[in-house]
Amino acid sequence: MNTQITDRPRAGWRQLPRDLAYLLPGLPIAIASFTIMVTGFALGAGLFVLAFLGLIVWIAMLGAARGFAVAERARVALLEDRPVGPAYHRPASGKGLGRLFSYLRDPLAWREWGFGILILPIRCFTWSMTIAWTAAAFGGTSYVLWEWALPRDNEDNDTLAELIGLGDGRLPDVLLNTGIGLVFLLTLPFMLRALALTESSLVWAMLTNENAALRARADELSRSRQAVVQAEADTLRRVERDIHDGPQQRLVRLTMDLESAQRRFDDDPQAARPLLAGAVTQTKEALAELRAVSRGIAPPILTDRGLPAALAAAAARCPVPTTLDVGADLAERLPTAIENAAYFVVTESLTNVAKHSQASQCAVYVVRVGDVLHVQVADDGRGGAHLGKGHGLAGLADRLAGVDGRLDVVSPPAGGTVVTAELPIPATNGVR
Repeated sequence: MNTQITDRPRAGWRQLPRDLAYLLPGLPIAIASFTIMVTGFALGAGLFVLAFLGLIVWIAMLGAARGFAVAERARVALLEDRPVGPAYHRPASGKGLGRLFSYLRDPLAWREWGFGILILPIRCFTWSMTIAWTAAAFGGTSYVLWEWALPRDNEDNDTLAELIGLGDGRLPDVLLNTGIGLVFLLTLPFMLRALALTESSLVWAMLTNENAALRARADELSRSRQAVVQAEADTLRRVERDIHDGPQQRLVRLTMDLESAQRRFDDDPQAARPLLAGAVTQTKEALAELRAVSRGIAPPILTDRGLPAALAAAAARCPVPTTLDVGADLAERLPTAIENAAYFVVTESLTNVAKHSQASQCAVYVVRVGDVLHVQVADDGRGGAHLGKGHGLAGLADRLAGVDGRLDVVSPPAGGTVVTAELPIPATNGVR
């Protein structure tokens, strides 16, 4: 159920300054908005025979409409002391002229344009009522202070009190106008609240699109889920390949050596000794390779001692000299998914540095800023890295999508590579 119209400020003297501050500038803003929207639409339509020019004018018009909409949402947020939104704009897509036309396919952009036109007649009424009601309230209650300055020379100039039969003279006139002023003054907060509510309701109705934002979020989560599933499948295939090419081959050879040694024990024990020594070597190498494979999944040091210790071990293993700078606040454990993702970013980046960068040095920075964990791996290598499909960095981006993270790669040719990841840290209430 939509809850946009709940929890609005109630009418009262404390709300009165906010209502006035919102209503009084409304008409000049509406005149400017109406003028730009109508002029832009007419000019763009007239130039659409020259498709490119008309398209540019309409895109500029919608950009101006978005600016007015942003300002209007900000004004209502100040009025109601709460954020106004969500406001989801469909992202542009395509290339060239098709990308320009995609700006015209944004439903919210046209609603913002329509708001810029519709708001003028509404504000002509609300602004006039605001001025009239406020003038009557404060003018009437202060009538006794400035009544003496009114001209009284003309005998045909009857006061309101005289016209309705309350008598002539200044006293009935002052009492009547002061009474009218008090009525307007007492009803002023309610009238201004109603006028402000009329305008703010239109802002909520036309300049927000909660359903579109929820659909966009659902699509984003669906893409993230698919990316995570693909990343996990790629990881499983890599682990399977690494086990098949490494430890499995060594275990097969180990089995053959042990069987050969077993056959020779009875007739030639001395010949069995080299085979046993080789079997021990094969066992150690198989264990080392299994440990190397497990580091890409979830190493025990990460689980037992936390992210700083695991990153220190990863940096020490890198063949390229690597410095590590970890924020002091990371001594406190983070959610498991965030630690695993950060560790994977660093280890995968260091692997790429060792294999492809030809770098002489590397630096790893991990720091928490508020509720976001920032991870950066920088090297002075040959550059040229990118997020293209099929590359290791694309797998990193997919892995981060599962925790709503973002990956950025800056890698100019011969300029080194900087891989930056931002991982939002969810509230866990102390539960890992």
